Amino acid sequence: MDGGFGSRGRSQRDRVVVIGAGMGGLAAAVDLARRGAEVTVLERAATAGGKMRQVQAGGAGVDAGPTVFTMRWIFEGLFADAGERLVDHVDLLGADILARHAWRAGETPGGRLDLFADIDRSAEAIGEFAGAAEARGYRDFVARSADIHRTLVGSFIASERPSPLDLVNRVGWGRLDALWRTTPWRTMWSALGQHFRDARLRQLFGRYATYCGCSPFLAPATLMLVAHVEQDGVWLVRGGMVRVAEALQRLAERQGARFRFDAHVAEILVENGRTAGVRLASGEQLPADAVVFNGDVAALPRGLLGDGPRHAAADTPDAARSLSAVTWCARVPTTGFPLSHHNVFFAEDYAEEFDAVFRRRTICEAPTVYICAQDRGTGDVPDGAAERLLLLINAPPDGDRRDFDAQLPDLARRTLRLLQDCGLELGLPEEAATPTTPTGFNALFPASGGALYGRASHGATGTFARAGGTTRLPGLYCAGGSVHPGPGIPMAVMSGRLAAARLLEDRAGAARRAIRLPAPA
Repeated sequence: MDGGFGSRGRSQRDRVVVIGAGMGGLAAAVDLARRGAEVTVLERAATAGGKMRQVQAGGAGVDAGPTVFTMRWIFEGLFADAGERLVDHVDLLGADILARHAWRAGETPGGRLDLFADIDRSAEAIGEFAGAAEARGYRDFVARSADIHRTLVGSFIASERPSPLDLVNRVGWGRLDALWRTTPWRTMWSALGQHFRDARLRQLFGRYATYCGCSPFLAPATLMLVAHVEQDGVWLVRGGMVRVAEALQRLAERQGARFRFDAHVAEILVENGRTAGVRLASGEQLPADAVVFNGDVAALPRGLLGDGPRHAAADTPDAARSLSAVTWCARVPTTGFPLSHHNVFFAEDYAEEFDAVFRRRTICEAPTVYICAQDRGTGDVPDGAAERLLLLINAPPDGDRRDFDAQLPDLARRTLRLLQDCGLELGLPEEAATPTTPTGFNALFPASGGALYGRASHGATGTFARAGGTTRLPGLYCAGGSVHPGPGIPMAVMSGRLAAARLLEDRAGAARRAIRLPAPA
C-alpha cells in the first residue's frame, strides 16, 4: 500500500464517506482505501452496483442495467494498482460478434447484418449487405474513429474535466490538426454521411451516440470514437455483469474499505464552509473529512442531500437530460430469429425516434429495440427453452413528472410488433417479465428523471457542461456516470479514480499529480 495522505498521521487516518456503491463509488473506494484512508461506503440498496443491477424475472436473475463490457484496460489498471489481476476475479470471454442487427422492410430494404470483432470480417459482411462502396466507407470510418479515440483517450477520458482551452493544451498546439479531425461542430449523423450512403448503416453506427444517452442527430461527430471502443474489444462476463460490481466490492474490502447496505443518506453535513460528514435517514451521523457522492449530480442542487451542498454543483436542466428507457427483464422462449448476445432491431425512420424523445417527449410508434440475450455466447440455449433477455427501448427522461407505467401494455405491443416484423417471436407475460419505466428509474436514481446517462452531450460544447469530479464545496467530490468523463461502466470507473486522485492531492496539499493509468491497448 502507498503511504497515507493528509496531516492526521497513521494513527488518525482521514475519514472518507462514499455515498453510493455504483461503479464510480466502488473505484473511488478501492483507490482511497489502498492509499490509507478510512473508507466507509454507504449504499441505500441491498447490494453494490448501482445501475449495474439484477432483477428477478421468470424465476431467474436477469442483468437489468449495462450489458456491454469494454475498455478492459481501465479495470486492469484499477486491479493492478492494488497489486492484483482482473482475470483472477472476473471471468471474461471475448465476443466474436459485437452485435447482430436487423431491419424491418419499409422505406429501406430490411435485412440482417452482423458486426464482428474482426474488421476484415465486418467489411466483408457489409460488402455483401450493401455493396463494395459501403465496405470501403466502413474501413474509412474505422480509421477515423480510431484517430478520434487516440486524440482524446489521454487528454479527455483519462484526465480531469477540461475546458476547451485546457483540451487544446493537453492535446498540444502542435497537434491542432488531430483535434480538428474530431469535428465537434458537425453532428454525428452528418459526419456518418461522409462514409455511408446506405441509411441502414448510418442507423447502425449512429446508434453509438445512444451509448452516451444522446441523439445522433444532435450529438457531435466526436462520439464516433465509441465505435473504436467497441472495435477494440467487447467481452461477455460469465455469470452476468453483476459479477464486475461484486469483484470491485471485494477488491475495495481487501484494501480496507467498509460497506453498509440499506443505508440511506439523507443529508451531507456542512460545517464552517466545508463538508463535515453525513446524516442517515435513521438519524445516525457519520463525521468525515471528505465525501464522494456517487449519485446523479443533479441531486445536490435540487436539495435531495440537504441545503448545505445545494451550491456545490450546477443543476442539470430537465431539457438537457440524456435518454431514459423502458426495459423488460424476461425469461421466455424465442423463435424465428437466431439471437446473438447483443441484438438491435430497427424501424426505417430513425429521425422520428429521437424527435419523439427529445422534442415531443414521447416514444415513437416503432422504437428501436435492443435485446441482450444473456444466455447466448456463454453457453447453449436449447431449442424452445426459456432464456434470459433484457429488452430496451429509448424513452424521454421525464419520470419525475409523468407516470409511464400506465403506458406499458401499449409499449409492449409496439415493441413486440417491431420484433415480429424483423422475424423474432416472443411474449412478455406478466409472470415472466419485469418492466422498468422512466418513472421507476427516477425512483431508483433520484433527481435523474430516469435519465440513465446524466446530461446529454449535445452540440459542440455539450460535453464541457457535464460536471467534474470536484465541486464548489470543499471536501465534496463526485463520481459516476453523470459526471466527467461520461456514462458507461468504464467511464464511471474512471470518474471514481479521478475523484479519488483529486481528493488525495487536496488532502495532502501536494502539487497536482496525474493518476497513473496504463496505456490503452
